[in-house]
Amino acid sequence: MTLRTPRVMRVALSSFLLLALTTAAPGAACADTPSPVILTLKDHRFTPASFTVAAGQKVHILLINQDAAMEEFDSVDLSVEHDVTPKGRTSFDIGPLQPGEYSFMGEFHAKTAQGKVVAAPAPLPGPGPVMR
Repeated sequence: MTLRTPRVMRVALSSFLLLALTTAAPGAACADTPSPVILTLKDHRFTPASFTVAAGQKVHILLINQDAAMEEFDSVDLSVEHDVTPKGRTSFDIGPLQPGEYSFMGEFHAKTAQGKVVAAPAPLPGPGPVMR
């Protein structure tokens, strides 16, 4: 019985911790995580063709290809290459980015599949309370 008691206690403790983490304050772990950017590829064009993100943070991109052709999301500026199958989807992260503009394209349809990410600096905090 002494050999099983520590194991039972470990299992019970693990179960309790898992339950506590999954039920206490749902969403707290990802409260600061922005929603993913959804890029759609249709008629060999990205929609939106341009989007703005907060500088200094990672960005999760979900790329949905509505075309019947394969495409490759390609960006030298972002150091990213990701294939997406016909009528398929893929997701990936970019950043954290410095403030500025970063271009991307569809490698296989570069004349029409063009876009850019704008990384905007965080707004400066407003003035503090006025002291009199």
